[in-house]
Amino acid sequence: MELEPVIFHVDMDAFYAAIEVLDNPSYAGTCLLIGGNSSRGVVATASYEARKYGIHSAMPMVQALRLCPHAVVVKPRMARYSQVSSQVMDILRQFSSDLQQISIDEAFLDMTGTRRLFGIPRQAGKILKERVKKETGLTISVGIGASRFIAKMASDYDKPDGLCRVSQGKEIAFIDAVGLQKLWGVGKVTQSLLAKHHIQTTKELRSYTMDSLQSLFGKSMGQFLYLACRGIDPGIFSGEAKSHSISTETTFEHDVTSLSILEQTLLSMSHEVMFRALEEKQIGRTVGIKVRLPDFTTYTLQATPQGTIYSAEQIYHLAKQLLLQKWHDGTPIRLIGVGLYQLYEGSRPLQEELFEDPYQKKRKIEQVVLALQKQGKQVFKAKNLETPTPSEK
Repeated sequence: MELEPVIFHVDMDAFYAAIEVLDNPSYAGTCLLIGGNSSRGVVATASYEARKYGIHSAMPMVQALRLCPHAVVVKPRMARYSQVSSQVMDILRQFSSDLQQISIDEAFLDMTGTRRLFGIPRQAGKILKERVKKETGLTISVGIGASRFIAKMASDYDKPDGLCRVSQGKEIAFIDAVGLQKLWGVGKVTQSLLAKHHIQTTKELRSYTMDSLQSLFGKSMGQFLYLACRGIDPGIFSGEAKSHSISTETTFEHDVTSLSILEQTLLSMSHEVMFRALEEKQIGRTVGIKVRLPDFTTYTLQATPQGTIYSAEQIYHLAKQLLLQKWHDGTPIRLIGVGLYQLYEGSRPLQEELFEDPYQKKRKIEQVVLALQKQGKQVFKAKNLETPTPSEK
């Protein structure tokens, strides 16, 4: 008898902000913004209190402070966030060896066949949440479904500190309960396009065939809409195993057209990926990016430099070069990701170079920052989330 698939999506609630509150309890209950506090700064994470003012990630900090002038702005500490993320992922691996980490604060767990160990899926989710809270002081939201897509939507359904199970066979009922406005992947632009064709509910969307949706919205988006409104996983969250890559991606709440915001997002993710690589004692040979447009057309590009990839800033510069191969001024982007590929274990390159690479010094600084923050020291790289000026590039 084939076992019913059980997938958990674990999402750490307002992760960066939650860690800052954990380390500095005086921030509790405040409108807390994590990001660069400059004319070009961008919000990386907003506390739930700040989100009530309409603030969201990837919003220019200047705009966020106009919406909430009394907000507290804190510089990001990627090494500290990476260290806590690693602690949470270690807890998750105690529940399932089949873990897919998709960002610093999100992961999928395949919990199929674990009922004898942890009980029914909802009970297992409760045990997992309690373990994370007890060992880290943080809350997580857990979504449970028969696919990654449904599990992802379920974790968003009852945030923060949520636990939602969608039983197999109940996917369409869940999709209809969530509604078209909260269907994952259907933002305001897509909703406007659907409204022009008098499609305002998931039930109305299901009345269209695959061919008709593709003729109206294009092949990629049409296929996504056809599958999503039926609760069928459209394959958005496929990925390589940890042994092959360390990667992260973010889906913007609103399509981004600003190069400055894209650059700062790449810079933040480059630090995340590098600190995870340092934590896991991995060195990569290849940098890759993933770009998804509003019509769900997706590009993946990679670059393998001749020398060793040593630092976050090196990842950032390669990722930016790859982005500019596909991005043109004003092109909207709904998702962007950065990854480090062709990994091997160790802290030294396979082939030492005759002269020290400038990025080697930056790697040593990043190793020191990571070590200090693991000791609880309040240290961060000042340039993180601040796009380098031309003289710094």
